[in-house]
Amino acid sequence: MGLFAYLREKLGGKNKAVKQKYVVGLEKSRHQFTSRLQGLAHRYQKANDMYFQELEDILIEADIGVKLVDDIIRATKEAGTEAGTADPATLNELLIDKMFIGYAQSGADVKTEISFPEGRPAVILIVGVNGVGKTTTIAKLTHRYQKQGKRVLLVAADTFRAGAQEQLAVWAERLKAAIVAGKPLEDPAAVTYRGMEQAAQGGYDLVIVDTAGRLQTKANLMAELAKVRKTIARFYVEAPDEVFLIIDATTGQNGVFQASAFAQATGLSGIIVTKMDGTSKGGIILAIRDQIGIPVRFMGLGEKLDDLEEFDLEQYLYGLCLGDES
Repeated sequence: MGLFAYLREKLGGKNKAVKQKYVVGLEKSRHQFTSRLQGLAHRYQKANDMYFQELEDILIEADIGVKLVDDIIRATKEAGTEAGTADPATLNELLIDKMFIGYAQSGADVKTEISFPEGRPAVILIVGVNGVGKTTTIAKLTHRYQKQGKRVLLVAADTFRAGAQEQLAVWAERLKAAIVAGKPLEDPAAVTYRGMEQAAQGGYDLVIVDTAGRLQTKANLMAELAKVRKTIARFYVEAPDEVFLIIDATTGQNGVFQASAFAQATGLSGIIVTKMDGTSKGGIILAIRDQIGIPVRFMGLGEKLDDLEEFDLEQYLYGLCLGDES
């Protein structure tokens, strides 16, 4: 069974609420990617060099990444040869198969949901450059786990960006979540220490630590985050349990660069992609996985608090390739 048929059978009538979020959130990317694939299939009766050149252009313009595009095109050609077909519509389906397999085989095992250790709170360190939606994503994560009955503590250790702590405090008030903040330009590790003290005393289930995202000063960033991590480990040696990088999907390949730089500077356990509904370049998901080997854990598919979803590869490909098909 081809991937298209599999997705239609598995997701066509199930998980309707989540499926609809992916369908709506990926509308711009679907129009840019799938509509062009369909148009390409209609214009060519038989695949030839020009067909594959146009196919390559479509994939690159979707921000999938040049190296991965080359791998996918090569694998699609080989699959077409093995199947004895040059039919563009069939090759399009084989192409999606290769995208699916490539993601699943890249990097570490796919994991989405966080784990809550026994006897202490889970600790998440949030990193990312300014403007990617860190504060809003932290609010969405808080809302998500509050709905699961978890008691959440926010630690506003981004003391360098003007207004960062105030913005997080506004969300904390709206969500009725506890927050520990510091003074402007205060040492982030000192704010983190106070936050971890409160976490240890207050019976929290989840601690989310916001940090500065000054990627242009990478050496300082590494040193700063190393101090924050060391501070957290003074309270719980295994923590932080997760280090999530927030990436704005609309930045395209620049987001892949950010992922690479932060992975080198801090080590990452996962990526949260924001503003997916605002971009036509949905292939960034595949590029990150291929080039960095780090899984996307959550995806922002809209502006509402409930619009942060666990990343589901099947739902993603359904939303990107099939949309409102029944």
